[in-house]
Amino acid sequence: MEWVSLTLVPQSQEHGRMPQSDSFPRMQRLVVPPWSSVWIDDIEPVVVGSGCLRRDLPSTRDVRVWVVDMAPGSQWPFVDVHDTGEEVLVVSGELIEGEQRLGAGSYLFFPPASRHQPRTETGVRLFGINLVASPGAR
Repeated sequence: MEWVSLTLVPQSQEHGRMPQSDSFPRMQRLVVPPWSSVWIDDIEPVVVGSGCLRRDLPSTRDVRVWVVDMAPGSQWPFVDVHDTGEEVLVVSGELIEGEQRLGAGSYLFFPPASRHQPRTETGVRLFGINLVASPGAR
């Protein structure tokens, strides 16, 4: 389900006029913002591996935005290689990268050409962003 915030604007206020007491509000129109929103858990997850789910969020063609949920005791099923880099925010739980344990609120930056294979003992939710490699770059 997509949620859209709507604001009612009295038509008589649209052009800077004060409404007359006997006419307010006479007509209203809906103002739809130039953005959209989604409830993350309503997005169908992609199973990446055992205990690892990814939800791809709305974004532009140049940027990929996603949320990953990893179940307790799971590990990313392969070494993750970043042609264009990756940025990750730990939303909840604990992520383990090598020997480092990173809790909620931790921000990770992986530069281009970096690689890693995250895991978790407690479970974790991650919010991530990375640029989409242009076809000519490969």
